[in-house]
Amino acid sequence: MATLETEIPLKGLQTLAFSAGSSILDIYNDTDRMSQFTLKQDASPLTLADRASHDIIADGLRILTPDIPVLSEEGSSIPYEIRRHWEYFWCIDPLDGTKEFLHRNNEFTVNIALIHRQRPVLGIIYIPVSGTLYYGSETTGSWKITNDGKVLRLHTDNEAKEWIAVSSRSHASDGEKEMLSRYPISKQISAGSALKFCLIAEGSAHFYYRHGPTMEWDTAAGHAIVQYSGGKLATPSGEPFLYNKTSLVNGPFICSIDPA
Repeated sequence: MATLETEIPLKGLQTLAFSAGSSILDIYNDTDRMSQFTLKQDASPLTLADRASHDIIADGLRILTPDIPVLSEEGSSIPYEIRRHWEYFWCIDPLDGTKEFLHRNNEFTVNIALIHRQRPVLGIIYIPVSGTLYYGSETTGSWKITNDGKVLRLHTDNEAKEWIAVSSRSHASDGEKEMLSRYPISKQISAGSALKFCLIAEGSAHFYYRHGPTMEWDTAAGHAIVQYSGGKLATPSGEPFLYNKTSLVNGPFICSIDPA
């Protein structure tokens, strides 16, 4: 049976991600504009690049899929009483890794995800600096497109006996060491933004635990890409990790290969 996500114009979504990434790089490479930012209520930074990318993606999605609502980190707050009626919605982070952007370490991404009945069914992560795009859906599986046009099928490394754990570069957790001790971790690396999900999806890492708070737009696209490459993302107790909750703040999660 055809579902809405099978009708989404994937090329159009990729073009939006490329355009948003280009707008981010324009500001990233402009010293004056790059240093201009304000602080939001939660004390997180908001840059000109966040706003420019949001405008491109939100406007583009309204043209591509006018009947699907858009939830964006940089968009207007939408009450749960409205959101709870959504069967489908776009969940986007126009610039994931704003702190990495400001630190100029190149580890920031554009995240676009489609949610259906609280579960991610399509995800796109674009890395502007490298020009690499990851995407995944139930109908296509997960793929990586490099800046030279190579298209690679993604598979998590579910046969690994020794695991590489990837952790946040900007949000270390006190409980992370204890959690890692429960798994066959042989090495630990750090990465910013949604790059951690990409590493697991392509088989370069195997485990990512996050205890501290994230928002739904931080995880939705990566969740889809990992899921459709053979991995999993769930609560620490193994329950499904759901979206469009009363609060958009995520609880703890484990993203990993699925050795079973």
